[in-house]
Amino acid sequence: MSNSGFVYVMTNIHRTTLYIGVTNDLCRRIYEHKHHLIKNAFTDKYNLEYCIYYEEFQNFYLAIQREKELKKWNRLKKEDLINKKNPEWKVLVTENGFIRETVPFSKDVSDVVFELQKKVEIPPIGKIDQKGSKN
Repeated sequence: MSNSGFVYVMTNIHRTTLYIGVTNDLCRRIYEHKHHLIKNAFTDKYNLEYCIYYEEFQNFYLAIQREKELKKWNRLKKEDLINKKNPEWKVLVTENGFIRETVPFSKDVSDVVFELQKKVEIPPIGKIDQKGSKN
């Protein structure tokens, strides 16, 4: 059994309220928030159903420490933290899993080749720009 943990931030549809929590199973916890399983809890009262930020820790104790730290922050500092990872405040986790941006495989390959050429780790085979187009 893993003793890892997550610190996460939930908000409502209007982004007016933030909630910081900690859990060892983020998808299960999101399910509980989304379906209002804990009646009269803060997330239930304010309809906080959208996970817009999370951090994963190998040790649950470290996740608890981080949660305590973040809860002391003012709203602006919390927003800055969210904006660095998720500037559009998109939902990052649902009860069904973690949401990943889908990127075409060819774009991933082009990005790797571009980085390797930039570092001169591979010779240029026809320069590939950042958009993946050959010049």
